[in-house]
Amino acid sequence: MDAPPDKEDSVPFVRVAGYLEAMQLNAPRIVEANMEQGFLLLTDLGTRQYLQELLQDKSQAEFLYRDAIEALLVMQQNGAAFQSQLPPYDEELLRFELSLFHDWLCGTHLGIDFDDVEERSWQSLCDLLVANALDQPQVFVHRDYHSRNLMVMAEDNPGILDFQDAVEGPLTYDLVSLLKDCYVKWPEDRIWQWALDFYNGCDSSLREQVPESLFRRYFELMGVQRQIKAAGIFCRLNHRDGKDGYLKDIPRTLSYIVDVAPRYEELAFLIDLIEDQVLPGLESNQ
Repeated sequence: MDAPPDKEDSVPFVRVAGYLEAMQLNAPRIVEANMEQGFLLLTDLGTRQYLQELLQDKSQAEFLYRDAIEALLVMQQNGAAFQSQLPPYDEELLRFELSLFHDWLCGTHLGIDFDDVEERSWQSLCDLLVANALDQPQVFVHRDYHSRNLMVMAEDNPGILDFQDAVEGPLTYDLVSLLKDCYVKWPEDRIWQWALDFYNGCDSSLREQVPESLFRRYFELMGVQRQIKAAGIFCRLNHRDGKDGYLKDIPRTLSYIVDVAPRYEELAFLIDLIEDQVLPGLESNQ
């Protein structure tokens, strides 16, 4: 790994790699490090990415997701010893992430201007989603736990990559990243069954604190926050960084929000925005 210090701070990567190793999860091990010059020698997790395997053979989904959910449970349970040493997934960061949708997708990409009423509705939506995240039990959060960052391994599956942005944050965030993936989508009932597999694997004291109905609300509204964030990031990658390959993933990403909308009256403004302006705008921009 070549990460020049003036362009990339490798310290969080090395620190979190050590945490994951202590949890006995399968992530790259640091063999040697020259932090002054930005060189790291890492163990190799191969080339079999979850996403590629799932797209080639969907029959592997049960096996691959079972392993990913088990690893996530280990990360949260064993990660309790390390989570306080991570940056917090706090209100400031949550609101910044939500602003990416407002500023980059609606504003820069589609030229949608909110009037005063719409702006108030947007702020109310942000208040709802921030409160949902902060109200959850706080755990060790990988923050990008999805099919492009998980590797298929013959032993100790999965291999876990791209963990340097780990934070202490909401219980359901990584689960949403995994099951409501921006790059591959599964039927809603299947997603919820996998989510229940995770929930049933949690400690009984946590399940007493968070009954199933509340867990579902946490999970589905956390998904809305993440999908808004991801859609905004995809537009920022296009306009700021010249990477337009992610634009095609935005309709899939936003479809998860449309799927849960009937259960949440509080999302009415967002659903109208997505269905009446954002999706038609994306289609006409192709």
